[in-house]
Amino acid sequence: MGKNIFIAATRQNDGKTVISVGLFLALKKYTEKVGFIKPVGQKYVVVDGKKVDKDVVLIKKICNLDDDLEDMNPIAVEEGFTRNYLDNPIKEKLIEKIKNSYKKISEGKDIVIIEGTGHAGVGSIFDLNNAEVANLLNAPVIIISIGGIGKPADEIVLNLSLFKEKNVHVKGVIINKVQEEKKYILEKYLKKFFTKIDLKLFGLIPYVSYLAEPNLFQICEAVKGKILTGQEKMNEKVRNIVVGAMTPRHALDYFKPDSLLITPGDREDIILAALSTSMQNLIKGIVLTGGLYPHKTILDLIKKYNFPTIMSPEGTYEVASRINELVVKLTENDIDKIEIARKLVEENVDIEEILK
Repeated sequence: MGKNIFIAATRQNDGKTVISVGLFLALKKYTEKVGFIKPVGQKYVVVDGKKVDKDVVLIKKICNLDDDLEDMNPIAVEEGFTRNYLDNPIKEKLIEKIKNSYKKISEGKDIVIIEGTGHAGVGSIFDLNNAEVANLLNAPVIIISIGGIGKPADEIVLNLSLFKEKNVHVKGVIINKVQEEKKYILEKYLKKFFTKIDLKLFGLIPYVSYLAEPNLFQICEAVKGKILTGQEKMNEKVRNIVVGAMTPRHALDYFKPDSLLITPGDREDIILAALSTSMQNLIKGIVLTGGLYPHKTILDLIKKYNFPTIMSPEGTYEVASRINELVVKLTENDIDKIEIARKLVEENVDIEEILK
């Protein structure tokens, strides 16, 4: 069994973390001794006073790992990190930090998943891009890209050139977010292309829209809101967005299962229409915009039913735009999504071929 798998991607939001989680859980069928490290992280949270990459915190919790967060993410790129590095290059110190952390993480493990950050060149500004790190840890690479034929092929070749320059072996490719009806034709032609450049196609993972559906917590954060009621229901997923800019009579035609209503706080008529559908599970929650509160009687009714309601200081258009642009990430509370990730990898990726 191979010791390392470096998971890279052609760009952001290709599903690298979802695949890393799915792969980690799927590998448990082969061995219990699986480790995880993200040597360089760019989006961090503060845990116990220490800056740690968000993905690492997530995977530690999901996979119930005992390793220290600092070892799982030895370098967290905080604000000013790049400028400080250019003023005072400390490459050897950073390399030593990564090596020491990897040594601890890999001890007693049969296999270690190493998650990169972005495409092959990310991190070049401080001399530790993904290709450099993969070379440093002697880790063969799997490149993740998303569905299509020409675009992923072009992007993979571009990434491949940097890995080759750094003498890193790229084992193969996983194509993510593939439309089910196109899977056969994509597999046929991508296999032809990758065979030509001596790369293996380890699998095509279907697009699952549910993985991209945000919960109310994520929406609240995106619109800089605060929760008025329904705190314990904020993990509910939202599938449809309804902007309440029409009469209640017409709004009712747009209320579908698992919808979110966005409306100014003074549109009591629309809010009442939404509350009237709550028993049918049509409206999952409401975002009140403009920092406007509804009449006290309406607010009392919302509180009485404990209906998930978020107040945002921003206007309706800004709120709708923010939600539309929201990139949904996996969270530790997404038990169902985590199980979907495991099944997607298990059923669509040739893990035994990866482990050869």
